[in-house]
Amino acid sequence: MRLHWNKYAERLGQKGFKIMESILLINDPVLNGTTITYELPNEGSKLEFEGMMNGLLGHLKGHLHNHDITIEVIVNEEVAMKRTLNDQDRYNRFLEINPNIELLRSTFGLDLNI
Repeated sequence: MRLHWNKYAERLGQKGFKIMESILLINDPVLNGTTITYELPNEGSKLEFEGMMNGLLGHLKGHLHNHDITIEVIVNEEVAMKRTLNDQDRYNRFLEINPNIELLRSTFGLDLNI
């Protein structure tokens, strides 16, 4: 199902419908039986999605050979507060991922300019 979902999004992008393509690629759809649940971040995205949902539904029904498929759209407006990372935050994050970065920094005498 996800393969055909992504192919449809890619096809929309190739035709110049970049906004619709990005809406389809915001999240991964979840399949529960014959119902596809799709979560969107706001009402505007939901309205855009619903405008193109019939084409997507037709594509999925045809390629999956299942005419009982339905799509349920959920709007989740919980916005996670993202803060801007400074150089020290980035360095600390990279250090968590790979402790050898400290060895690299000290070997070449690199400075973070913090």
